[in-house]
Amino acid sequence: MRKITVLSMITLDSVMQAPGGPKEDTSGGFKYGGWTASYSDEVFNKIMEEELKPADYLLGRKTFKIWAGYWPEHADFWPGVNDGTKYVMSRTMKKSDPMIIGWKNSVLLKSVADIKKIKNSKGSDIQVWGSSKLIQSLLKNDLVDELRLKIYPLTLGKGKKLFDGGSIPGSIYINRKPCDIKRSYYSQLQAGRRSRDR
Repeated sequence: MRKITVLSMITLDSVMQAPGGPKEDTSGGFKYGGWTASYSDEVFNKIMEEELKPADYLLGRKTFKIWAGYWPEHADFWPGVNDGTKYVMSRTMKKSDPMIIGWKNSVLLKSVADIKKIKNSKGSDIQVWGSSKLIQSLLKNDLVDELRLKIYPLTLGKGKKLFDGGSIPGSIYINRKPCDIKRSYYSQLQAGRRSRDR
């Protein structure tokens, strides 16, 4: 059985939309794209280096289209992203879609049952990036084995959220931590101020 891991960058209020850039995902009038940019540091870069190791990927339609339009020409930053299998969950795309055909190792899935078949097959573990609606479906069907969350110290108020559709009751075991509750201390800043302006 293959493990499905969700990797998400989220704000304190659980927004996960368009962390990478202003035009990454503007759906719903979202105007805060690229909100992670000022938080990169040596520790973050080491975490990302570990998470960008070769894997197979499970993506929703919108995330797949963003990736297919970018990563084939930028693989020097993410070695292996083009070689891993990209499973795209979509009820509207077709196997003949130019993006499916054009990006090697892309496989179209149509249902949760298809995902269950992939999960129960032999092969590499599977990473889920972005794909907020897909994550809701995976959580609802108890198909997520691990959540790797990078929580950023800001709030955005609007945007797609990790638990947008609610969550199912359950406890979560925290890996690599000595306790089950993360204790963090934040100082309130006025809207629009950054910590370096203090």
